[in-house]
Amino acid sequence: MQAQVGALLRSWRDARGVSQEQLAARAGVSTRHLSCVETGKAVPGREVLLAIAGALEVPLRGRNELLLAAGFAPAYGASSLGGDELAMVRRALGHVLTQQEPFPAMVFDRLTNLLELNQAAQRMFARFAPAELPAELATNVLLGILHPAAWKPRIVNWAEVAGALVERLHREVAAAPGDRGLAELRARALAMPEVPAAWHRPRPAEAIYPFVPVHLRHGDLELRMFTMLTTLGTPMDVTAEELRIETYFPADDATERLLRAWASASAPA
Repeated sequence: MQAQVGALLRSWRDARGVSQEQLAARAGVSTRHLSCVETGKAVPGREVLLAIAGALEVPLRGRNELLLAAGFAPAYGASSLGGDELAMVRRALGHVLTQQEPFPAMVFDRLTNLLELNQAAQRMFARFAPAELPAELATNVLLGILHPAAWKPRIVNWAEVAGALVERLHREVAAAPGDRGLAELRARALAMPEVPAAWHRPRPAEAIYPFVPVHLRHGDLELRMFTMLTTLGTPMDVTAEELRIETYFPADDATERLLRAWASASAPA
């Protein structure tokens, strides 16, 4: 148990690029005690462990894993998005999705599993999504974009979009060394057909911008948009912390007119 806790903390500290002295100062513990914890000579108390995890900005899921490794109960719940505990979160998400109309928006989890779509996104999917996709490709945003039989033929700038998503995933895996789910998602993503070999390695020198341009084309239909990702601030629940809201905005006048026309055509008389 002591060795497991120490190894986990050391991996998080290495991922954050901080020294023992820096971490000890941030967490309010002695460097000697932290060293003993990392080498397995000591197990920290619950509050000390949470202080160290907080100083390392470990996600809530990772903090629970550290507590379990030390023999403590988890500190943070992982509620169902459909449950009473997250009713206010669902309400907030509903407002965000509605306010984004007539432009698309979607909600997915840390593993890019699709959870919710607003009406504009449903209209976009109805016109652009390939038919009869396997469930995994239809409900997982990343895998659906990467697979050549799914969204790839519809995305004109596929290399730009998919490459940015894979690079972001590399960095998320590096930033969360104990997250097996993210590591497994990366392995599945890189095993997709036609994924360039260069994408199998992180590209740390490549900048990741807060928005990604997306150019869709299917038959005579064409959309030029850019997307932005949003997360919930200061969540105290694992599920809420891991939610991602992706909002789409028109990148040109023609796209804006088309999205607004689709909304008008579907509005009740």
